[in-house]
Amino acid sequence: MKIVMVGPFGLRPKATMRSRALPLAQALVRRGHTVHMLLPPWSSPEDSGRSWDEGGVHIQHIALPAAVPGLFQATVTVRLARRAFALRPDVLHCFKPKAYPAFVALWGRWRRRLGWPTGRLVLDTDDWEGPGGWNELEPYGRAARALFAWQERWELRRADAVTVASRTLEALAWAAGARRERVFYLPNGAVVSPAPAGEGWRVRAKHGLGEGPLLLLYTRFVEFALADVAAILQRVIAARPDVQLLIVGRGLRGEEEQIPQLFGGLGLAQAVHCVGWVEPAELDDYLAAAQVALYPFDDNLINRTKCSAKLAELLAHGVPVVASAVGQNCEYIEQGETGLLVPPGDGERFAGAVLRLLADPQLARRLGRSARQRMAEEFNWDRLAAQAEAAYG
Repeated sequence: MKIVMVGPFGLRPKATMRSRALPLAQALVRRGHTVHMLLPPWSSPEDSGRSWDEGGVHIQHIALPAAVPGLFQATVTVRLARRAFALRPDVLHCFKPKAYPAFVALWGRWRRRLGWPTGRLVLDTDDWEGPGGWNELEPYGRAARALFAWQERWELRRADAVTVASRTLEALAWAAGARRERVFYLPNGAVVSPAPAGEGWRVRAKHGLGEGPLLLLYTRFVEFALADVAAILQRVIAARPDVQLLIVGRGLRGEEEQIPQLFGGLGLAQAVHCVGWVEPAELDDYLAAAQVALYPFDDNLINRTKCSAKLAELLAHGVPVVASAVGQNCEYIEQGETGLLVPPGDGERFAGAVLRLLADPQLARRLGRSARQRMAEEFNWDRLAAQAEAAYG
């Protein structure tokens, strides 16, 4: 089967295509399919026109036109659609129900009405885009917000099949009018190595972190209020003054720039180390350095619908995790078996769970081992690829 995946942006810096579509595509290749990924690299224009193979997947960043508003978007859509259908796919899998992938899917339905070959039109959604979703966070204009909300509802109802990354998205797809038999649960998976990878001592040496317990916050900063993390850390340090917090990630709006003032004002500056975005090749070392990972979520629609690839990475690496009991976090983590879940917004219980793991290294190791095993058995990409094949018909 020839599968063409169309993305809304390139492989970086945003994570959907790198963390979700590409490992799924590689698993499908291992199952005997031919997979092409077509991406518009407006978020990394230096990748314009680049093509290569990765794990058997043919990746093409289309050439970007001149940056003329309106004309740019129209030209990108045309180039994506022409290339997609020139490949004569058996399946066209469009990632994100808005913007370029949604326009390519609409193009496919027009072709179908004219009797031209299109293949099966499959939509993937890993976030809620409309009211209450990313439309509220991104700096879109009124017209763009209205367009994306309309595209999301339209595509969910009309796609031949829909793959959803979370149980909440599954329910929202049904509510939007997608028939139940056309909606396929396809959470983010993980690649689990035979043994935990990474050398944590390298990170401690590089950043001068010393020997005390190290907490890890691996994040994009959109899932929680940074002040809530500071309050959790205050409680932990009151009981364990030797604890340090390592923050890995970059915010959508430069939220990491608030860290020195916020934590410094609470007397925590010496305990907090923010390293920003880390190259994928170095990430294993950062995960290996942590005794406990913090994964706080506010209880809102965006968080209930998302399926965190970062949480999947943490669990697959065997990092003991304390997470808020919100949305897909509760699918990944079995309470007391593969991690600890606490009610959202309860900083006192969150800090208590962290201190419990720091005080009981044997429990922490057991949770980490069980998490790795569960991710390997239930959330590995080769297993999840079968769900995609079911959607492909």
